[in-house]
Amino acid sequence: MSHDSKELFGTFLWLIEELEQKTLSEEDFFKLLPQIKRDARKNLQTTQDSIAWLKTQYGEFKIKPVKMMVMDLFHYLEEKYAAKLKEKNIKFYFKGDQNVWLASDRLLLEYVLDKIFNNALKYSFPDQDIYLQVITESDQIVISIIDFGTGMNEKYLSAIYTYDNPIFLGTAGEKGVGLSLKIVKNFISLLNGNIQIISAENKGTTVSLFLRKFIE
Repeated sequence: MSHDSKELFGTFLWLIEELEQKTLSEEDFFKLLPQIKRDARKNLQTTQDSIAWLKTQYGEFKIKPVKMMVMDLFHYLEEKYAAKLKEKNIKFYFKGDQNVWLASDRLLLEYVLDKIFNNALKYSFPDQDIYLQVITESDQIVISIIDFGTGMNEKYLSAIYTYDNPIFLGTAGEKGVGLSLKIVKNFISLLNGNIQIISAENKGTTVSLFLRKFIE
């Protein structure tokens, strides 16, 4: 992360100096700004993800389970990503029992769903659908984010939680940071849950979270 950040700031500083020395025209400088903006956004996301993870590793961090409806989590994603859903004309649907409750740490679970849904949206083509599906199995609940986008070749699945996987561009050229799923797995472990990813190239991806159901 520090290498990427140094590279970004070093590039930006070099561009400003070239502009000041008039070895780079204003027209060329402004042409390069969109790329710098994309790189800055990627580095900011990396920093935010790292901070979120570090907060769970040090100090007196404790899981705070609260009772919540899965439907509320669906609305959380629907509202947060309304603009991006509209941009790609993607429909987001809820599938399953709308009255299912679970007990979990809201901040960690919202972070996990946020990252999974962001990936689903990133790798979906315009006019496709995404589902949040909920299934109850005895004392556990299975929450799945299902998309029908680019999917992933099976050879990459075994390394998906490591730093060895390549970083793929989204269907609209969105850049990933290659860090989110590693933190997601860590957070799911903190929640005493499990995660499963099923993906097929050009068919889509299903990410399922196995969590404790709320029992009265």
